[in-house]
Amino acid sequence: MVLQDPDLLPRPISRHRRNQSQHNVGEAVETPVVLNGEYLNKAKISEGGKKLRKNWTSTWVVLDTDKLLFYKDSKQEALTNLKPGCSPDGMDLCGAVAEWTTEKSSRKNVLQITTSSGSEFLLQADNYHTISKWHDAIKRTADYLVSSLLFNSVVLGNGVFFLNKPCVFFFTDRVFGCPLLALCEREGTTVPNFVRQCVEAVEKRGLEADGIYRVSGNLATIQKLRFLVDQEVEFNLDDSQWEDIHVVTGALKMFFRELPEPLFPFPFFELFVEAIKTKECKQKVQVMKKLVLQLPKPNQDTMRVLFRHLQTILTCSQKNLMSTQGISIVFGPTLMWPELDCGNMAVNMVYQNQIVEFILIESPEIFGLQKK
Repeated sequence: MVLQDPDLLPRPISRHRRNQSQHNVGEAVETPVVLNGEYLNKAKISEGGKKLRKNWTSTWVVLDTDKLLFYKDSKQEALTNLKPGCSPDGMDLCGAVAEWTTEKSSRKNVLQITTSSGSEFLLQADNYHTISKWHDAIKRTADYLVSSLLFNSVVLGNGVFFLNKPCVFFFTDRVFGCPLLALCEREGTTVPNFVRQCVEAVEKRGLEADGIYRVSGNLATIQKLRFLVDQEVEFNLDDSQWEDIHVVTGALKMFFRELPEPLFPFPFFELFVEAIKTKECKQKVQVMKKLVLQLPKPNQDTMRVLFRHLQTILTCSQKNLMSTQGISIVFGPTLMWPELDCGNMAVNMVYQNQIVEFILIESPEIFGLQKK
């Protein structure tokens, strides 16, 4: 029997609410939900950062209060006592990240879970509403565990105020999860300082790194960097603890994913989708350029810095093995998404990738950049 929480019944998913984290001002982190289990397709694709051969298996999956449990044989294992000395495979969800992916498998409705130790799992179901329910529950549990961890930590000098409940707290001066316009206004710039720092670090020592932006960095280290940034602790991205450049790129991608409203603002999503459907290339460039010029100044300037940076990445494509298509697959769903996921997620993702790839290719004309 599958235990369903009423709040997790199939419904349109608000991506901007989904992307909000424990850092949100004035919003409680929802308590975790226990799902007694059902059969899902599972594949473990990496362990501790080491890639594994993908092998799909039908597995009885149970969501406990702090971890996912996988039962190899049947659901009866989960409902009866296991043999002495036996225990199910498990995945600790504290610090884990759950996100949709079309890159890691040709199957539809695939959810990728990356643990704090760097292991990666794929969960899949043929029914979108089934896997969407698991996505929401896993995300809720992971956020709750991190919020509880932060509550039990001593945080100084970061404008943190704890209330009666351990899952409710405020960050007044956060960076991750802060609206772009508010962050830029606070910093007195039109491009967030953290974005510039990451771009400079990557261009200084990561241009030739194999799979730059595609390869995942250690999630625990990325979270450590994120907390330092949010606490406004002075840090240097050239420090040895950030030696793995994939940690820097992972933090930059996380920054964009955590924006309450994406770099391509919600009201512009459908406009860019319609623009990418334009048949004639020169006309398409002009339509895209016109839309970009209508964006708020921080969005426009941050976009210009980012796409100039990605152009620089492409100048070293023979070394880093990244192409315009590879970059667009990474940054498509990172930079834009619809306000409500009530349409076809797969179709939206195709448009997201196409839009980012086209702007990347035509960025010298769209942003007035010099060709590399």
